[in-house]
Amino acid sequence: MRDLYHDQLDTIVDDLVAMTHSVKHAVSQATTALLTADAEVAERVISDDAAIDSAREQIEERSFEMLALQQPVAGDLRMLVAALRMVADLERMGDLSVHVAKVARLRLPAVAVPAELRPTIARMAEVAESMVESVAQIIADRDIEAAQALERADDEMDQLRRSSFRFMLSDDWPYGIEPAVDLALLGRYYERIADHTVSLARRVVFLVTGQTHTVEA
Repeated sequence: MRDLYHDQLDTIVDDLVAMTHSVKHAVSQATTALLTADAEVAERVISDDAAIDSAREQIEERSFEMLALQQPVAGDLRMLVAALRMVADLERMGDLSVHVAKVARLRLPAVAVPAELRPTIARMAEVAESMVESVAQIIADRDIEAAQALERADDEMDQLRRSSFRFMLSDDWPYGIEPAVDLALLGRYYERIADHTVSLARRVVFLVTGQTHTVEA
């Protein structure tokens, strides 16, 4: 019976990792749609978000069932509490990818991002994808050191967003209001994806140590 119980816990971890990979794919595809004005890819990101939502529901259902039936304590209890919080972060990251895809769709057939800012947005997307990939491994391995290191990548994301704002607010901004609004939103979406990966890493620290303090950079 206990072997089955721990198999169920392991399955929840595996499902969290799989959900994280699905989110990474959503971020990648949303960025492709954004930078290439690909309507088909944008629509696919939007429609595929239902699978991420479903994954959250399934993990939550199993976690609540185990909490009710098994009455776990100590590390097992932390695992289930962390899982319930992680799926909320992951679902939100999927939603943010949908927001990126919707900006791409809104400006079709044009590319929503002005040419001068495409390298910055591409780098923001690259950082976000890398952070999501890293956090999948952190969840799988319960790697505290990697969790603590992840916040340094978030610093780069913050710097990229500030850089894009400086350009948009400068006297040299030539593109008008709508592109400025788009870029402000896109910067926020990618920044929030990065923030959620840091939150996930902190959940892993809590899972392993029982401590709720923030990750040390």
